[in-house]
Amino acid sequence: MNHGGRILIGMGLLLVACGAVVVVLGKAGVPLGRLPGDFSWRGKHGTVYFPLGTSILLSVVLSMIFWMLSRSGR
Repeated sequence: MNHGGRILIGMGLLLVACGAVVVVLGKAGVPLGRLPGDFSWRGKHGTVYFPLGTSILLSVVLSMIFWMLSRSGR
Protein backbone atom coordinates (compact mmCIF):
# COMPACT_ATOMS: atom_id res chain seq x y z
CA MET A 1 0.00 0.00 0.00
CA ASN A 2 2.96 2.32 0.64
CA HIS A 3 4.02 2.16 -3.03
CA GLY A 4 0.54 3.11 -4.27
CA GLY A 5 0.47 6.16 -2.00
CA ARG A 6 3.79 7.38 -3.38
CA ILE A 7 2.50 7.01 -6.92
CA LEU A 8 -0.60 9.06 -6.08
CA ILE A 9 1.51 11.78 -4.45
CA GLY A 10 3.80 11.89 -7.48
CA MET A 11 0.85 12.15 -9.87
CA GLY A 12 -0.63 14.93 -7.74
CA LEU A 13 2.63 16.89 -7.78
CA LEU A 14 2.84 16.45 -11.54
CA LEU A 15 -0.70 17.75 -11.92
CA VAL A 16 0.08 20.78 -9.73
CA ALA A 17 3.22 21.49 -11.80
CA CYS A 18 1.23 21.30 -15.05
CA GLY A 19 -1.37 23.66 -13.63
CA ALA A 20 1.33 26.12 -12.59
CA VAL A 21 2.82 26.06 -16.08
CA VAL A 22 -0.57 26.78 -17.64
CA VAL A 23 -1.14 29.71 -15.25
CA VAL A 24 2.33 31.16 -15.92
CA LEU A 25 1.91 30.81 -19.68
CA GLY A 26 -1.49 32.50 -19.45
CA LYS A 27 0.00 35.46 -17.60
CA ALA A 28 2.87 35.61 -20.10
CA GLY A 29 0.40 36.10 -22.95
CA VAL A 30 0.49 32.61 -24.49
CA PRO A 31 -3.13 31.97 -25.51
CA LEU A 32 -3.36 28.26 -24.67
CA GLY A 33 -6.95 27.26 -25.26
CA ARG A 34 -7.60 30.14 -27.64
CA LEU A 35 -5.36 29.15 -30.54
CA PRO A 36 -6.54 28.96 -34.15
CA GLY A 37 -8.17 25.58 -34.57
CA ASP A 38 -9.75 25.55 -31.10
CA PHE A 39 -13.47 25.11 -31.63
CA SER A 40 -16.24 26.29 -29.37
CA TRP A 41 -19.97 26.18 -29.92
CA ARG A 42 -22.41 28.02 -27.71
CA GLY A 43 -26.00 26.91 -27.73
CA LYS A 44 -29.01 27.95 -25.70
CA HIS A 45 -28.40 25.39 -22.97
CA GLY A 46 -24.66 24.85 -22.93
CA THR A 47 -21.26 25.21 -24.50
CA VAL A 48 -19.12 22.62 -26.27
CA TYR A 49 -15.39 23.30 -26.43
CA PHE A 50 -12.84 21.28 -28.38
CA PRO A 51 -9.22 22.55 -28.17
CA LEU A 52 -7.89 20.89 -31.34
CA GLY A 53 -5.15 23.45 -32.06
CA THR A 54 -3.90 23.41 -28.48
CA SER A 55 -3.92 19.59 -28.43
CA ILE A 56 -1.84 19.41 -31.62
CA LEU A 57 0.65 22.00 -30.30
CA LEU A 58 1.06 20.17 -26.98
CA SER A 59 1.45 16.85 -28.78
CA VAL A 60 4.26 18.21 -30.96
CA VAL A 61 6.04 19.85 -28.02
CA LEU A 62 5.79 16.77 -25.80
CA SER A 63 6.91 14.50 -28.66
CA MET A 64 10.00 16.66 -29.18
CA ILE A 65 10.79 16.67 -25.44
CA PHE A 66 10.45 12.88 -25.12
CA TRP A 67 12.49 12.37 -28.31
CA MET A 68 15.30 14.54 -26.91
CA LEU A 69 15.17 12.70 -23.58
CA SER A 70 15.36 9.31 -25.31
CA ARG A 71 18.32 10.45 -27.43
CA SER A 72 20.22 11.77 -24.39
CA GLY A 73 19.75 8.48 -22.52
CA ARG A 74 21.75 6.49 -25.07
